[in-house]
Amino acid sequence: MTKSAMITIAGRPNVGKSTLTNAMVGEKVAIVSNKPQTTRNRICGILTHGDTQFVFMDTPGFHKPRTRLGDYMVNVVQESVADVDAIFLLVEPIPNVGTQEQELIHQIEACGAPAVLVINKIDTVEKEDLLAVMAAYSQVHEFDAVIPISAKTGEGLEDLFKQAEIYAVESPHFFPEDAITDQPERQIVAEIVREKLLWCLEREIPHGTAVEITKFSERDNGILDIDATIYCEKASHKGIIIGKHGDMLKKISTLARNDCEQFLGAKVYLQTWVKVKENWRDNQYLIRNFGYE
Repeated sequence: MTKSAMITIAGRPNVGKSTLTNAMVGEKVAIVSNKPQTTRNRICGILTHGDTQFVFMDTPGFHKPRTRLGDYMVNVVQESVADVDAIFLLVEPIPNVGTQEQELIHQIEACGAPAVLVINKIDTVEKEDLLAVMAAYSQVHEFDAVIPISAKTGEGLEDLFKQAEIYAVESPHFFPEDAITDQPERQIVAEIVREKLLWCLEREIPHGTAVEITKFSERDNGILDIDATIYCEKASHKGIIIGKHGDMLKKISTLARNDCEQFLGAKVYLQTWVKVKENWRDNQYLIRNFGYE
């Protein structure tokens, strides 16, 4: 008898949803950075363990949108808490319920899905401090369970898996047994490049970037030729991304190529270009063109 569990991981920006998704799957399927709103699409991390297939849905951080892209990201979150077997609400170890968490709890209550409070980043606080966090959240919602974890160190993940197993229902598997994500390779490569932009660039610049893979082909000797175009919103941003003598673009490309080779298991020849598309985050056509639909 095969089982499956569809579980949404929801929370405010930068709470560690992508890090947790990667930790649960055991592979890097979602990009991570130290900047909020890194994740733009819903990304499925897939783990088949024995007869049970877990599908963990990493969602964009719930925030107040300021662009059409922001509207799209918030809509992804709202759709992701519907029609799932359970929701993991990921929060920081802070003893009060923020407005973003309150809104997510309202959505959880509206859809009626069972919810687990997952307190992340417990490696940054004393264990006794967690009691106040648990007390604050228990006053606003009756969670199925409260599980403290550190997605970074792996502490508490075994308990989280045991809880996830409770929600598995009898059903066929949705993905092949060796699948780790529903994202096509092109999309993952684009996201890897965007991750390096987030890590290497300061302030708002990386939030105004999108990446399009225009070539993805394999030579007879197994080397992959990949062309990536980075779009930004201002000509001044283009200069910063390229850097003096092209140094910044070279750094971004080298970091991205290393990760691509690790993920794809092959040698990669990566070429990158930078183009300007003003205000693309408010252009419905371009938003769709860059894969946010």
